[in-house]
Amino acid sequence: MCSVNPGHCTLIKFIFLLLIIIHLSLNTAESVWPLPQIFIPSPERYQLKPQSFSFGYRRYLDTKHSCSVLDAAFKRYFSILFPGYSYANLITFSVATQLLFLNSYKLSVFAGQASLNAETVWGSLRGLETFSQLVYQDDLGSYYINKTEIEDYPQFNYRGILLDTSRHYLPVQAILKTLDAMAYSKFNVFHWHLVDDPSFPYQSHKFPDLSNKGAFHPVTHVYTQSDVRRVISYARMRGIRVLPEFDSPGHTKSWGKGQSELLTPCYRGATPSGTFGPVNPTLPSTYQFMLSLLKEVASVFPDPYIHLGGDEVDFSCWRSNPYIRAFMHKMGFGLDFSKLEAFYIEKIVNITSILRKTSIVWQDVFDYHERRRFLSVVEVWKQGCYLCEVRRVVKAGLRVILASPWYLDQPGPTHNWARYYNVWPLAFKGTEKQKSLVIGGEVCMWGEYVDATNLSPRLWPRASAAAERLWSNERQTSCVERAFPRLQEFRCKLLRRGIQAEPLYVGHCKHEYQTV
Repeated sequence: MCSVNPGHCTLIKFIFLLLIIIHLSLNTAESVWPLPQIFIPSPERYQLKPQSFSFGYRRYLDTKHSCSVLDAAFKRYFSILFPGYSYANLITFSVATQLLFLNSYKLSVFAGQASLNAETVWGSLRGLETFSQLVYQDDLGSYYINKTEIEDYPQFNYRGILLDTSRHYLPVQAILKTLDAMAYSKFNVFHWHLVDDPSFPYQSHKFPDLSNKGAFHPVTHVYTQSDVRRVISYARMRGIRVLPEFDSPGHTKSWGKGQSELLTPCYRGATPSGTFGPVNPTLPSTYQFMLSLLKEVASVFPDPYIHLGGDEVDFSCWRSNPYIRAFMHKMGFGLDFSKLEAFYIEKIVNITSILRKTSIVWQDVFDYHERRRFLSVVEVWKQGCYLCEVRRVVKAGLRVILASPWYLDQPGPTHNWARYYNVWPLAFKGTEKQKSLVIGGEVCMWGEYVDATNLSPRLWPRASAAAERLWSNERQTSCVERAFPRLQEFRCKLLRRGIQAEPLYVGHCKHEYQTV
């Protein structure tokens, strides 16, 4: 079995070679998305016959091991390549490898066979996806692939999509379908914004009242630990990490329904108003609760990172509370409530460090706090001159995830995909070392106007525009006009694979209604 050691990139012991064996009587559609770094197509084409097609491993590799990730991928991609045919080939050669989240691969298609060479299983998955996009049918339904040479690797290591499951609950099946589409576009991080003000759907074993009282419904609108494990396992089989976010001290109204004395009582003059604000950062019980909750979260989610949020904290409730003001006076904070927030965030970051997790925070934490040495990764989300913010963060020596240009939750015409394509994350003045701190970017799908009924068409194919920007060489993908026909063809591939992607313009897809 392949085993993942999340958080520890160990050295690989040998080069992993995967051979795709094509037994065949053997026009590339040059429509691979995202575009590979080096792509050398040829007009020479070979016919593929599903009845005599099989995947396999290099024959000289150790046959005592198997890789569950690749074995499952072989079956999955056979169904993608040849809908309606069953995959009956047995895998007779297998390989054991340590798994790293590296994605480079080399793919060669030539007469009689194709070979896919990758150092890791994740690179093999990316190569299989590329191979699947090279196969096409003629008007008579015969399958073909063209002679092709590809060398490929991602421009950025972090290529994420955020789903918000608090403002609207998303059924597990909708999440799994999104993971499929992410794999087709070579995204590799699912940022799961699990909880927020409206609802707390995560079902905690330690604190069951959080979802019993904080979810929209305590049975139908929750994610059980079994649900979470299913999502994590499904994502892993597609080379996708699952990054949980538990945003605090703001965005926590739903938390207070199931955890008394966690939130700050707001005052009207000298009298409590009956409303509550952010988490109360002055009480020891707050940090005892957060330690227990995050300890459970750390045990459920194996990813070495956890997103702590820290954005949009409303200080008005803290300002109204006499006990909060007294605490601030005692701590020497004066009336600077950003110092109180920094005090809280630093304590939560220290908790995640104790749990051997690396924290990610929204840019607000960086913007308003002078003590930045405890930060590791900052996600830039605000509009305006977002590259100015990126430059400030990397100059402080911190890593950056860019999200500002890729907020897709607001309704808008699909043809505006170009605005998400014409984004240049490294177009700021800085040293090469500073630019290397930009580890990637993220498409954000917030849930105010999105639920399972419109999630897929709202995301796809616009999110794929961001996917190419995060994967491909900027110089080779700087022209919207040249990208359009490839994206249009990729959208048709998504439809054929059951992803309800919106049209880009007038036209049709050969298989557009088969999965509707």
